[in-house]
Amino acid sequence: MDKKNIDWANLGFGYIHTDYRFVSNFKNGAWDEGVLTEDANVVISECAGVLQYAQTIFEGMKAYTTADGRIVTFRPDLNGERMEQSAARLEMPVFPKDKFVEAVLKTIKANEAYVPPYGSGATLYVRPYMFGSNPVIGVKPAEEYQFRVFTTPVGPYFKGGVKPLTIRISDFDRAAPNGTGHIKAGLNYAMSLHAIVDAHNQGFDENMYLDAGTRTKVEETGGANFLFVTKDGKVVTPKSSSILPSITRRSLMQVAREYLDLETEEREVYAEELESFAECGLCGTAAVISPVGKVVDHGKEICFASGMTEMGPVTKKLYETLTGIQMGTIKAPEGWVVEV
Repeated sequence: MDKKNIDWANLGFGYIHTDYRFVSNFKNGAWDEGVLTEDANVVISECAGVLQYAQTIFEGMKAYTTADGRIVTFRPDLNGERMEQSAARLEMPVFPKDKFVEAVLKTIKANEAYVPPYGSGATLYVRPYMFGSNPVIGVKPAEEYQFRVFTTPVGPYFKGGVKPLTIRISDFDRAAPNGTGHIKAGLNYAMSLHAIVDAHNQGFDENMYLDAGTRTKVEETGGANFLFVTKDGKVVTPKSSSILPSITRRSLMQVAREYLDLETEEREVYAEELESFAECGLCGTAAVISPVGKVVDHGKEICFASGMTEMGPVTKKLYETLTGIQMGTIKAPEGWVVEV
């Protein structure tokens, strides 16, 4: 298939309308088979559950062109599992993992002309999501839902190369103990918007959220998990029941152990420990790893040894290995890379 006439090298990280999207409706206790449609508009009641009580969940994925010309996506089964968990927590019907993967692959295939070529730095972003669609005025779960998947080609998250970020320890709380921080619900992101705008206005790139219960332990940012490297090369990630289980983070930890022979540890990380780490990064779908050079704790600067000019050596190896796996230049573990 011929590619669309797009300036791939200069794409930003934004929405571009593509030809097809997948739509399935839940009604009378069951999901329909779903269809691919060219209609990008969602038409719902003014009283729809999603508009009144924010009953919506989503996932974020990417499709790539590999070095040998295949179109693939990365670990879609784990996105499907996470969406099942999110749906259960918000009393939404589960869209089965196997149907989820099938819908994602169909949507990518239908928009094959928008998958950027290998070496362009761009990818096809894939957004599966679900929302309550029927009128709901009392506070209760909706009875009807819509599951959709759309795609959009996006450029690299960091234009002009990766530069270490300066972040702050936030005074805002991201998630309550026993709340919804561990699921990918739209409401979690809505409540982070004021905090990130405030951070940007104060000259910071991101927020570091601490646990709401004691405000002593590192949790995550609004949209990415933390990854730390100790001075002796151990890779450490925070453990908490109120952070989102990042698929990228899980993959990086496995890469650290099995490809780089590094020791890894998932445990509670205290804010007072930050000065003891050599490297810090934020991991997620959009950028894979974003290096952090400095954390500011109410005026006190905590600078990592990796500095403010480039990724630290361990973080860089993790980034290069995982992106190599995704792009097909490094052999992937079984089931990680799924061909469209």
